[in-house]
Amino acid sequence: MDTLINQLKRVAPTATLVMALAAGTVLQSCNSTGGNAKDGAVDADAAKAVYVAPGQHDELYSFLSGGFNGQVSVYGIPSGRLLKVIPVFTQFAENGYGYNEETKPMLMTSHGFVPWDDLHHPKLSRTDGMADGKFLYVNGNNTPRVAKVDLTTFETVEIMEIPNSAGNHCSPYPTNNNEYILAGTRFSVPLDLEKGGIADESLVDYKDKFRGSISFIKTNEDDGHMELDFQILVPGFDYDLANGGKGPSNDWVFFTTYNTEKAGTLKELGASQNDRDYLAAVNWKLAAKYAAEGKTHEMPANYYHNTLDHGSHQAKSTVKKSVRYLLPEECPGMMYLIPAPKSPHGIDVDPTGEYMVVNGKLASSLPVFSFSKMQKAIENKEFDGEVNGIPVFKYESVLHAEVKEPGLGPLHTEFDGKGFAYSTMFVSSEVVKWSLEDFQVKDRMDVYYSPGHLMIPGGDTKDPYGKYMVVMNKITKDRYLPTGPELLHSAQLIDISGDKMKMLLDFPTLAEPHYAQAIRADLVAPNSVKFYKLDQNTHPEAVKNEKDVSVTRAGRKVKVNMTSIRSHFTPDNIEGIQVGDTVIFHVTNLEQDWDVPHGFAIMGANNAETLIMPGATQSLRWVPKQAGIYPFYCTDFCSALHQEMQGYVRVSPRGSNVPIKFSTGEKKPVPPATASVD
Repeated sequence: MDTLINQLKRVAPTATLVMALAAGTVLQSCNSTGGNAKDGAVDADAAKAVYVAPGQHDELYSFLSGGFNGQVSVYGIPSGRLLKVIPVFTQFAENGYGYNEETKPMLMTSHGFVPWDDLHHPKLSRTDGMADGKFLYVNGNNTPRVAKVDLTTFETVEIMEIPNSAGNHCSPYPTNNNEYILAGTRFSVPLDLEKGGIADESLVDYKDKFRGSISFIKTNEDDGHMELDFQILVPGFDYDLANGGKGPSNDWVFFTTYNTEKAGTLKELGASQNDRDYLAAVNWKLAAKYAAEGKTHEMPANYYHNTLDHGSHQAKSTVKKSVRYLLPEECPGMMYLIPAPKSPHGIDVDPTGEYMVVNGKLASSLPVFSFSKMQKAIENKEFDGEVNGIPVFKYESVLHAEVKEPGLGPLHTEFDGKGFAYSTMFVSSEVVKWSLEDFQVKDRMDVYYSPGHLMIPGGDTKDPYGKYMVVMNKITKDRYLPTGPELLHSAQLIDISGDKMKMLLDFPTLAEPHYAQAIRADLVAPNSVKFYKLDQNTHPEAVKNEKDVSVTRAGRKVKVNMTSIRSHFTPDNIEGIQVGDTVIFHVTNLEQDWDVPHGFAIMGANNAETLIMPGATQSLRWVPKQAGIYPFYCTDFCSALHQEMQGYVRVSPRGSNVPIKFSTGEKKPVPPATASVD
């Protein structure tokens, strides 16, 4: 493989790597172990290392983005067992998220109801530079949004739309004490600073009129509530990934950029012309200071902020109408540009906060920049021009070292906390381990195939859990039984506790993971809500006692306030509904123990079921279109008599005189006592 790499570098390296990246799999058969699935087999010791006995729990939670499914998948590590799917930007028929009346507002945007998005990057909330297990933040790439998942319930509880953005990709990145969540645009667009929003401009004016934005979302210390504080309007590049500093670089966040050529078409060529693109370094604390001192401008905006109330389990939408912004040219010291390999992807900061590693997809080496050298370069004004008033460093003034010949197509790097870094090589399908002391490659391992991101638990914090690494591969090929052209992707678990990497396990992942985070289970599991108090349910349609159920008509609308408990609904017989009525079932689950949700589904509903959590009320809208008897039932197994948990709604023709009537069971006389027989 090393020989092939050298050959490729000698023969038009940029063109060769562009073609290899486009082909994706062209070099996979060149791996030293070949492409045979049996070559990736693990031994008995590895199998023992990932075995979690029945009834035992995993060491770690891992959260993998679902990419185009708009969800987060939760896997246990080291077992690789799928524990949960968390719907965020996508309607989820399994539990009614985005279908029931309570959660529909979570998916509202300025474009209307948008029940899908492309979820790329999960990031855990932080305290003192470490994941604290309170919240998980994720981005919506297509219709720009940032969401928050509460890890006491594993529910999406907040979604904020991002104005002045298109392709919210380098997002969301929390500062080390969760002061801000930062979100950068992927696509630059023309902005109308007078009227607000994205302007109508000719595409030929890209270079002059298109800009990007970096959003600063302030978080509340107690409940993590998000508010868009301000934005920085940045040059019209494309912004890819970001990561924050730590220790000496604690006040900084770094963003990779590409298309510094500002090409508006055929970017696979147009955005690869410059010898280098930029790493944007932003002093977030200074930016916040400028904003607090009144350096911001204000422009009209129109974006949605959706929140889910814990008490009522209802979501509500608030529409925001303005946004503040800073201009880098008016805020000296806030932002700098570091020349970086062309078309960079990952930017990763080592646990000490001193080194910033940029993964250039078309580069033959990995540059490692020094934060202390960057500070000296600022002091000595070692710049090589500027862009939009933003100083550009001289490359040599901030470069500390280069990792030579790491592999083909470097994408992403993480750290083990023991002085080593691990980088994925997309084209040569391998992970490379290298030293932060001498910047030499120490080990390499083939993975199957075309790895994108990798994740070391805590690998982006100041103290990584350097025992495992998960590599997320874009292509599965022969790893699993064939299932047609839509193959699941592969995640491979690797032991990094010793000098040599050791493959432990691979497991299929849902949709397309772009990134992941992991955290020790003991930082999350003890905080999981185990008892949902019925008396804390503040839903306005809640019914907390079976005797208080009701069915009421108001014109052509019928409201059914009902209850569920093992193993019946109250009421379970309803009459007086007419064809064309809009019927809202408000179902309250009278159970309070955490593992007893109840489902509700009715024949002919054209949305989905709804899953009612313990102690909660959920609402399902139904419009019957023809007369008849319609069964309803519980869709979530709750007891031995789950199958019997059902009922009926009678629907009569429009205009009929059948009155509203409802009941559950009939009282029967007690049978007379019989004489005993000796």
